[in-house]
Amino acid sequence: MFDNASFNLGYLDTLSYRNTVLHRLDPRTKLVGTLAFIVTVVSFPKYEITGLLPFSLFPVMFFSLGNIPVRFIMKKVIVVSSFTLFIGIFNPLIDRQIFSSFLGLPISGGWISFLSIMLKFFLAITSALLLIATTSFPGICHALQKMGMPEIFVSQLLFLYRYIFVLVEEAMKIVRARDMRSFGKRGRGTKAFINLVGTLFLRTVERAERVYQAMLSRGFTGRLHTTKPFGFFTPADAAFLIATGVLLYCFRMYNVVDIMGRLSLRVIG
Repeated sequence: MFDNASFNLGYLDTLSYRNTVLHRLDPRTKLVGTLAFIVTVVSFPKYEITGLLPFSLFPVMFFSLGNIPVRFIMKKVIVVSSFTLFIGIFNPLIDRQIFSSFLGLPISGGWISFLSIMLKFFLAITSALLLIATTSFPGICHALQKMGMPEIFVSQLLFLYRYIFVLVEEAMKIVRARDMRSFGKRGRGTKAFINLVGTLFLRTVERAERVYQAMLSRGFTGRLHTTKPFGFFTPADAAFLIATGVLLYCFRMYNVVDIMGRLSLRVIG
């Protein structure tokens, strides 16, 4: 189980080594476009649903142009969505005012806001995972560094991501040792779990000290370096930013679903 978790955790960075049109874009271009997308999605009012639907075009574009497996990303989104589900599920209990009706059934504002929160979360998290899958997390950190983000913030962000794998590696060693020394359900109780957590904490602290000493011995001064230099923006980068900006502006200022519905009614009528 831990082996699969470790592999899946690093598979996002593995996907970033593919050679597609989207992967070849400058990391700063994809970062700015994704941040603009997330800010635009979050800016919608809490009762908005139909206005958010056209924004699904952005992750669909990343999936198709970046050749990213949809099932893998959706599994990650579903796992993380449990936290938002726990928060938003209280909205129907708080906001009981009737907001609309569907097939004769009254729908309160709490359910509308709950669906809006889940849709915003889905769009934001999906776009963030797709950004990592097409850029890699170190690439994002280096892009932040080039855009003027403080060195200490970028370093902490990159080390936090990197040491997740170190933590998983230490946890895998402890679990394997426990499984080899246990029989049946022995070693799987609460007391054994607490001992495992304590052992994991001590081993990760010792591992962190060894890693830090190794970094100092190799001349680490707090600045991150990359072997892949950042070049100038290409016409593809400009086209991506312009297209993203135009679509985000249109989707934010105009309810595309409502406009298309009215046009359909006129054509049918």
